[in-house]
Amino acid sequence: MIRANPSRCRHLQREQMPVYAIAQLSITDRAAYNRYQERFMGVMNRYKGRLLAADESPIVAEGAWDLDKVVLLSFPDEAAFREWADSPDYQEIAKDRKAGSTAVVLLVKGIPNAGK
Repeated sequence: MIRANPSRCRHLQREQMPVYAIAQLSITDRAAYNRYQERFMGVMNRYKGRLLAADESPIVAEGAWDLDKVVLLSFPDEAAFREWADSPDYQEIAKDRKAGSTAVVLLVKGIPNAGK
């Protein structure tokens, strides 16, 4: 009988867990935010993330929400998110995002192999 190494199994499980970044923004300087937005996909396309949704008119189905925009990104794992978020490419354009908006960004663990 072959026994799996438990620490290796946990490591593989961590690598396969998708993560989602949910950004909720209040836009304070449209010109600065637009500069960020114009360069965003050029940077995102160099990394393993995907833009799933970006909406400046989301429907509030329950509760109160007084912000301007919600963005949903997906990444194969947390390491891929960190690679993108910490990259010099993203850090450069993020200056305009930070100058043009305030944001709450949540990193949410996905469900491995969901729907398979």
